Amino acid sequence: LEHADLLRMADICMMLKHVVKNVAAQHGKTATFMPKPLFMDNGSGMHTHFSMWKAGKPLFPGNHYAGMSRVGLYAIGGLLKHAKSLLAFTNPTTNSYKRLVPGYEAPVKLVYSSRNRAAAIRIPTYSADPKVKRLEFRCPDSSCNPYLAFAAMTMAAADGIKNKIDPGNPLDKLFHELEPHEL
Repeated sequence: LEHADLLRMADICMMLKHVVKNVAAQHGKTATFMPKPLFMDNGSGMHTHFSMWKAGKPLFPGNHYAGMSRVGLYAIGGLLKHAKSLLAFTNPTTNSYKRLVPGYEAPVKLVYSSRNRAAAIRIPTYSADPKVKRLEFRCPDSSCNPYLAFAAMTMAAADGIKNKIDPGNPLDKLFHELEPHEL
């Protein structure tokens, strides 16, 4: 999907689900957006990539960890601080939590990283272009109401920026490589 502002992106998510379900029905099939439709298999997340801009300029590119600015790191701090509350909006069903278990490439730790896919927040480093610097909040799934989820995530990130919430150190090691004292 192409990037857009919050409201437009939420509209696109709802439209996409509607179209997919209707096209599937026309072909005698059922499309599901369940986070964990199959036991013992990877789930289906709605990892949300986002950036924040002010006066036409991106706020996240900088010279800190993974090319992030201090503001970007504060946004991560806000998301991590409020993550447990955010899950009420981003993972609203019982099935949502069946996806969030170790061993299935799901975000199971409230940490951030540029490489670790088990982290709740990942910082993609695909491009040096400051216009595409973003973070990926990996917890959401498609059972969420995108209007509420995106608004809650934005408020958490904004709180992190406003209150300069330090996200702590990133965790780039894979969890299965950690020593017990590192967990």
